Amino acid sequence: ACSEFSRRSCEECLKNVSCLWCYTNNTCIDYPVRSILPPSSLCSLSNARWGVCWINFEALIIAIAVVAGLILVSLAVCCCYCCYCRRYSRSRPDEDEEQLARKREERRLQSLQRKHERKQKHDEIRKKYGLLQDSDNPYSRFENE
Repeated sequence: ACSEFSRRSCEECLKNVSCLWCYTNNTCIDYPVRSILPPSSLCSLSNARWGVCWINFEALIIAIAVVAGLILVSLAVCCCYCCYCRRYSRSRPDEDEEQLARKREERRLQSLQRKHERKQKHDEIRKKYGLLQDSDNPYSRFENE
């Protein structure tokens, strides 16, 4: 079927998907389906065209290999990234909870320290004006003059 397009043009030959154009002798050959790549005895890869006329079979194989490699690498990167994110997101809440607990404890200690300082200042003022109460007996007798 493909041999009918021999000695015509590459474009006419490649309209049929099962055909292979060879530039060395301008022939249209049936694509060897049993072997993935056409054997060099049939036509060298640099002179063989399949699918489109403007790219030879070598470049087509290289382009397909590069695209397939990029797809595989991007899939591997996505899988690794997703696994890392999943692992990171699982450990993250524990770290966040610990950090919140530490901050809460720091604020509580600061609050207690400020409370103690305020009490000391108030006691100093009470002492200065003679209002400091005895810790043993917090009640005092009210004296009238």
